[in-house]
Amino acid sequence: MGGSYVKQKVQGIFQDPARQKRALERLNIDNADQLVETLGTLKGAAMKLGQGMANVASGLDLPEEVTTRLAKLHKDAEPIAFRIIKEDIEAQLERPLDEAFASFEPRPIGTASLGQAHAASLPDGRQVVVKVLHRGIDGTVRSDLAALKAVLLTGRFLRRNRGEVDAIFDEIRARLEEELDYLQEAANIHEFSQLLANTPGVRIPKVHPGWSTERVLTMDRLPGMDLEQFLAQSTPQARQRAGTTLANLLFTQIFRLRTLHADPHPGNYLFDADGTVGLLDFGCVKRFDEFWIADYARSGLAAVEGRRADCLQACRDLGALHGASPEAEELLWQMVTTLLHPMTQGRYTVGAHGDTVLERIAPIGHKLVRYPQVRAPRDLVYLHRSLGGTYVLLRRLVVRGDWGAMLQEHGSYAIACAEGRT
Repeated sequence: MGGSYVKQKVQGIFQDPARQKRALERLNIDNADQLVETLGTLKGAAMKLGQGMANVASGLDLPEEVTTRLAKLHKDAEPIAFRIIKEDIEAQLERPLDEAFASFEPRPIGTASLGQAHAASLPDGRQVVVKVLHRGIDGTVRSDLAALKAVLLTGRFLRRNRGEVDAIFDEIRARLEEELDYLQEAANIHEFSQLLANTPGVRIPKVHPGWSTERVLTMDRLPGMDLEQFLAQSTPQARQRAGTTLANLLFTQIFRLRTLHADPHPGNYLFDADGTVGLLDFGCVKRFDEFWIADYARSGLAAVEGRRADCLQACRDLGALHGASPEAEELLWQMVTTLLHPMTQGRYTVGAHGDTVLERIAPIGHKLVRYPQVRAPRDLVYLHRSLGGTYVLLRRLVVRGDWGAMLQEHGSYAIACAEGRT
């Protein structure tokens, strides 16, 4: 792909501007197709990387043809042959497929980075989804991570402290290893069902233990549309309700429950016509220490209120700022205040024409990585993944809210908990 862009740059010297633009657009689309095909076949950590790229792409001003192709990685990757799926289910459940299920759809409803999902029905008629872990994916994930880490450390892509990189990869490995255990995911679903039992506008599937093992997970099939269908068919009021629910859900999980559904790509949500949100895929869950989350809340509230010194001190307490460098401190302050810009504007519409947070944050990030004084604590990895993924979803939905008031309410609760005041 890199070579194709170099070639086009050379050819562009001899092309007029209009032809250059058409050639580059065509090349972008061709390379997006190649990327989706390759990462969709590789599965594992490689495909997860592609899904992350797709999330970012959907929030930027890229051609629709490119973002549409990348979005296929959320559910339309190259499927595993049904013959293999059938063998694996029968081996795990220790009975023939037609004995375990009244019906089973050979064509998958989705193929993800670590597993594949099929629609089925239980002998009593209940409609379910059966997730099957990809065969051999355990070793693939470990080798993918080792290869990516080696590239980052030995190349010039990331000039960071070795200890910081080790901590980040340890965090990624821990979460991915949990995702490879469907009994752990079943426990996560049960936990979230209890934690969010009284949360309006949210649906969570029920697990069927008799049809679940470490490598097969069977749960209720939730009703609803995927994001693209919902955007095409829903009313502005329904989109507003769905977006407000997603934002409140994120803040509740971070600051109140300290337990986070940390895989917020579009393929993990279903939407009812009224804006009710169904949550899918609970393999990746991140839990936080109450004192660390309190410092995170302090940094955000201080930034929103313009208290620069307090914000930077909270960043030090989090482990995100080390040493003394006025340049690093200023860039970090710019980063935090840019990220939290929507929370300083009263009622703010995420996804409106003037919402340029993602575009403004990129050049600051490019500068910030040059300063070793600013580091990414491992607890930030999945928290900010969820924050960014939810923000991209809200941009697609175009949602208006008083995000600063929401942060004040939930963040203050987290601080009060850590201080023993509630």
